[in-house]
Amino acid sequence: MLARFFLQAYACVIRCKHGVQMTEKDESKVVGGLARAESLTPKRRSEIARQAAASRWSADLPQATHVGKIKVGDAEISCAVLEDGRRVLTQSDMMRALGRARQAKGRAYYSGDVNLPAFLTANNLKPFVPKELEVTSSQIEFKLASGQKAYGYQAELLPEVCEVYIKARKAGELAANQEHVADQCEILIRGLAKLGIVGLVDEATGYQYVRDKEALQKILDAYLRHELAAWAKRFPDEFYRQIFRLRGWEWKGMRVNRPQVVAHYTKDLVYERLAPNILKELESRVPRDDDGRKKGKLHQLFTDDVGHPALAQHLHAVTVLMKGAQSWADFTRMINIALPKRGANLELDLRSKT
Repeated sequence: MLARFFLQAYACVIRCKHGVQMTEKDESKVVGGLARAESLTPKRRSEIARQAAASRWSADLPQATHVGKIKVGDAEISCAVLEDGRRVLTQSDMMRALGRARQAKGRAYYSGDVNLPAFLTANNLKPFVPKELEVTSSQIEFKLASGQKAYGYQAELLPEVCEVYIKARKAGELAANQEHVADQCEILIRGLAKLGIVGLVDEATGYQYVRDKEALQKILDAYLRHELAAWAKRFPDEFYRQIFRLRGWEWKGMRVNRPQVVAHYTKDLVYERLAPNILKELESRVPRDDDGRKKGKLHQLFTDDVGHPALAQHLHAVTVLMKGAQSWADFTRMINIALPKRGANLELDLRSKT
């Protein structure tokens, strides 16, 4: 009863101090909350306080948008891609992959003023640590989707750390208790030589699909403008003359209307082979009238610095292949090998070599 009296008195103090009009229901909530706090053990109250502080501090941490695990040699390492595009490996798994304890021991053998992770601060390793490593080796704090704080290092740091240990071993500078780390580094570096570390992280986390989409959009934006430019002649007469020759048609010059199928050939031979998805992007960007007819030519959407030079180079290559072909079938086989459609399967030549 006495405890309840003091809790009620405390609620009244809060009400008077802050000038808050509190109902009996409000007062009962305050009293209930205080009573709950009183019932908690000191350890539990401390734990709740730590969780609240961690939540406040983690509000500004970068978020992991994609997470996964990569396997390099015998090591399995948790990884993530952060919202700013950085690829990170978790600290604990990276330490284990290197054959190191999570915390360094024997600080008398280490240089405490070096801005490097513990696994690079041994005095005998310092001559083999490049200066630029101090930038990429900083520990990164981030938060997972659950809100939990995590620690890691940039993924690119792993192969660089391996190089440090391998160089130190070749120079005969490793201590006996560092040899097992160098052994593990040899295994890791062989695994990483086959697959890039960034690619491994992207594949493990699923970020590769976002990356590929963004990379493709950058390519298309470099090639194409969003509005039609003034018309200019871009397709040389020779390109069409060679099509007529290979199809066995009579060439009467550019002033005579070409068969409708030639427009299909142009899309097939040029736009579908120039860059990934570029024909689809062109079709979506070109303005149309009320009847759905294009208001201009597709090539009027190409940029001057990237699109038109690439188009000119491609047209030259296609024309050279046509000049060297004896028939349309011969040319089709040649262009499918030399300049395949983006995303298409390569056509194999199954003719006998004997």
